Amino acid sequence: MSILSDKDILAGMASGYLGISDYHERGLTPNGYDLRVAEISIRGDAEVKKEGTVKIPPRTMFYISTIERVKMPTDICAQLWLRTTWIRKGVISAFGKIDAGFEGTLTLGSYNATDDVIEIPIGERYCQMVFETLTTTSDKDYAQRSGNYQGQTGITLKPIKK
Repeated sequence: MSILSDKDILAGMASGYLGISDYHERGLTPNGYDLRVAEISIRGDAEVKKEGTVKIPPRTMFYISTIERVKMPTDICAQLWLRTTWIRKGVISAFGKIDAGFEGTLTLGSYNATDDVIEIPIGERYCQMVFETLTTTSDKDYAQRSGNYQGQTGITLKPIKK
């Protein structure tokens, strides 16, 4: 396994091998890319917030969808890491891995573990995506194995019907 550098990410995007829609230069890191907040859904609130600054109540679960749509080749997957800015404010998140062959926006689950309201601006960088190369190309990519969320856009909490 190796991790793609900023140079590798840019070259992959330029060739069309790797996809990050709505790319923003500020998101590029030496070894990854910071994904930004498109919308937020707070558990127990039917309204999905898509603009302004969203106030997350204390001890509350919430979901974020990314602005960026990613397209993974069949020999690259990615780890997701919550930016330390949010960790320091008391956000806890558990992310899955972005599978080889996945395409879509990402839905990220998080929790405000504090007794205080946490404010998250729409458009703010939220987590880092770190690309890893597989030792060989997968026999079957995400779309062929399960594909439960393939092509998703926006906050998606249930598998997309095939």
